[in-house]
Amino acid sequence: MGQGHSHVPPQGGNERALKIALALTSTFLIAEAVAGVLTQSLALISDAAHMLTDSAALAIALFAIRIGKRPADTKRTFGYARYEILAALFNAVMLFAVAIYILIEAYKRFTSPPEIQSGAMLLVAVLGLIINLISMRMLTSRKDESLNVKGAYLEVWSDMLGSVGVIAVALIIRFTGWDWVDTVIAVAIGLWVLPRTWTLLKESINVLLEATPAHVNPDEIQEAILGVEGAQSIHDLHIWSISNDKVSLTAHVVYDPRTYNIEVLGKIRKLLAEKFDIHHVTIQLEDLPCEQAAEQHTFSPIGKEDENDHQH
Repeated sequence: MGQGHSHVPPQGGNERALKIALALTSTFLIAEAVAGVLTQSLALISDAAHMLTDSAALAIALFAIRIGKRPADTKRTFGYARYEILAALFNAVMLFAVAIYILIEAYKRFTSPPEIQSGAMLLVAVLGLIINLISMRMLTSRKDESLNVKGAYLEVWSDMLGSVGVIAVALIIRFTGWDWVDTVIAVAIGLWVLPRTWTLLKESINVLLEATPAHVNPDEIQEAILGVEGAQSIHDLHIWSISNDKVSLTAHVVYDPRTYNIEVLGKIRKLLAEKFDIHHVTIQLEDLPCEQAAEQHTFSPIGKEDENDHQH
């Protein structure tokens, strides 16, 4: 008992923001990479590495959005929206790889820190910070709409922190001559990024595993459905998301035969849409519990497992 739904979310604003951020980041990437090698600054190389992952992440995110806009077909009935989750997962893996590389390189440099050209390092870092701030501005309003865009935003955000760190390092080296500070800041950048990368990775995996979205409380939903007049018990409840902003729900609901099933269905659908913002819903109404009810917990209005399914 359902109705037609579109599985292709509007992504026009996301696509435009990603295009601008990609153009800015890619333009600056080469200059920063060259400067990092010439100045022998690991912090600057770290920032350049993050800038590289930024460009790759933004390009992948843009590609995922374009793929995700394709309409659903008979082979992919949910469309292509999950490409965005795959892109977010790939971005998280890239960030982990970059952080590990920086930590390994930093370990090597602690024993013999090279001489660093702080003046050129400072100039490049300031330009990098400006690019990052512009890119973040473009992505900020869109990052909560899509894990894909959120992944790209985190890439730019981490690189912005890297630019700030590099600026601080350049100033310290310029006035104190402490070249070892460059390695310390590079390590700090890597450690700062890892927890946020783990969060993105975990969220992406949860979506791919079709876990219940973090903001959804199944117990609250069960209780609300059982509060609908005519709903006697509920079983075989599944809540998952195609992407981070599109939640789906299926459930079997045993209803009172003395009520009209179409009215019970309408009330449940309205409840889920208005109270929980869940619109893609499939409810199987039963006047007698099906076989799945015997295999699972069946929730009744009194909140206990109804082992005998009301003895129907």
